[in-house]
Amino acid sequence: MSSHPSVVVDHLTFTWPDGTPVLTDLSCTVPVGRTGLIGDNGTGKTTLLRLIAGDLEPTSGHVSVTGSIAMLSQDVARRADLTVADLLGISTVRTALRAVEAGSVDPADFTAIGDNWDIEPRALAELSSLGLGSEESLLDRPVTSLSGGEATMVAIAGLGLVGPVPAGRGQAGAGVTLLDEPTNNLDAGSRCRLYDQLDDWPGSVLVVSHDRELLEHADTIIELDPTSPTGTRTFTGTLSDYQLQRQAEQQVAGQRLREADAQLRRIRRQAAADQQHLAQRDRVGRSDAARSGMGKGAEHYFVNRSQKSAASGAQRREKQASEAAAVRDRADAAARLPDRIRVDLPSTGLPETRQVLELMSGGHSLRMDGPERIRIAGPNGVGKSTLVQIALGDRSEGADAQLESRALALFAEPLNAVRTPQVPVGMIGQRDDLDSFATPLDAVRDACPGATPNQARALLARMLVGATMAGRPTGVLSGGERFRVALARMLFAEPAPQLLILDEPTNNLDISSTDHLVEALDGYRGALMIISHDNTLAGRLRVDRVWQLSASPDGTVIEDRPVSRSRAQ
Repeated sequence: MSSHPSVVVDHLTFTWPDGTPVLTDLSCTVPVGRTGLIGDNGTGKTTLLRLIAGDLEPTSGHVSVTGSIAMLSQDVARRADLTVADLLGISTVRTALRAVEAGSVDPADFTAIGDNWDIEPRALAELSSLGLGSEESLLDRPVTSLSGGEATMVAIAGLGLVGPVPAGRGQAGAGVTLLDEPTNNLDAGSRCRLYDQLDDWPGSVLVVSHDRELLEHADTIIELDPTSPTGTRTFTGTLSDYQLQRQAEQQVAGQRLREADAQLRRIRRQAAADQQHLAQRDRVGRSDAARSGMGKGAEHYFVNRSQKSAASGAQRREKQASEAAAVRDRADAAARLPDRIRVDLPSTGLPETRQVLELMSGGHSLRMDGPERIRIAGPNGVGKSTLVQIALGDRSEGADAQLESRALALFAEPLNAVRTPQVPVGMIGQRDDLDSFATPLDAVRDACPGATPNQARALLARMLVGATMAGRPTGVLSGGERFRVALARMLFAEPAPQLLILDEPTNNLDISSTDHLVEALDGYRGALMIISHDNTLAGRLRVDRVWQLSASPDGTVIEDRPVSRSRAQ
């Protein structure tokens, strides 16, 4: 492996136009190979990728990249303005091909095509290998017609169809690929294929991810850490190596904090004892002077000398205490654990015997009664999100016809759902509607118009959405920040949800926040329906049944599988 860095970030600062700082004086080097970029939600991981890619201009500092750049964004599944061809990155080439076929001799068209005269058949072959079909009309389908996992797979496939774009800086080289949460929405099989691809990926890869398994394929871990002098910390090895080193550092930091606390207490106790001793000595001295008949001049001399000595000692103790306090503060900062979102899911009071919903498929039905917990499982594109939409009953304009058409195309038997209207529902899906609100504060207050702004701000603060972020445009939020705002909206709703539906809830959540979400879901007493390809989450979360979706020659079939173990596997 080459020792030369593929990316150098030098004293980089980025501030949004409204004055909100994102990155401040950040420096790091990304080596050749596979590098995982981690950090808490909102620390600027996606922003850093966009700065490296050239999508954003730094406020100060600079970035140099060796070779060319290709980037996969984390919002590909939400882009309603894109087609499959756009996602594959071949729209410009297709437009130039059409122009040449119509007789164009413009050199710009030939430059756009380059060596990609066969781009369309190659693209269709990639789509066919993903199980999406091979008809040419597929290239013009909107991205929103794909599942989240399918959209991600198509975007990853597009990285290999047309070569990476020139970086415009640095030297020629094998290139740098930037991946932002690439395993979001991917099923187990697709994730394994991506892991294998990363092991053999040409050039360098810088990947933002909270996927523990993916980060085990990294050669280097870079953590965004605002407490570090450079804003980053670099570890050689995989996520497991990083966690072991951080655990050891945490233990050392904890010991130093205990020692610093003890030293500060000793100095303060000694200062108090010195003060008491001086006061006692002063009283004795005055008494002795009075008994000895010492003159006022001599008495003042000895008093002044004693006071100067006391003042000198007090200053020395104060300096020692100040130095010890500074040491203690540094030790406290090193030992302190990162903040976590505090999720207090509402009390539901859902009776055990109340039917929540019934899904009828052909000659059998799937029921959900009381506070049951159901996981919906199956590969990408098999219809998991469509099943949830049918269970909910999407009543937006034109949605019924579209949903019915999609269900008929997907499932082997017609699906009908009956949901108890008295059971309020809260849902967070793969695509949110936050962009219809100006700010996170507006989005949360919309869920409960009677609440005060201070109540909404307090709830957002529990989600680590501070006052500054609460007033920022929703369009600049990271994926993890969007999830936290959507979760706050759901928790703020009146009445509180008795049926909670989560579609890939750990997408974009940092590792500590995922842990805390699992703890909160374990304590939730309402009905829970969850879609997730996150093996870690699936292995830790208690569920009662799995609705397993699988493809058959006639379409998707559903099997209701009781779970005898305490955790879903």
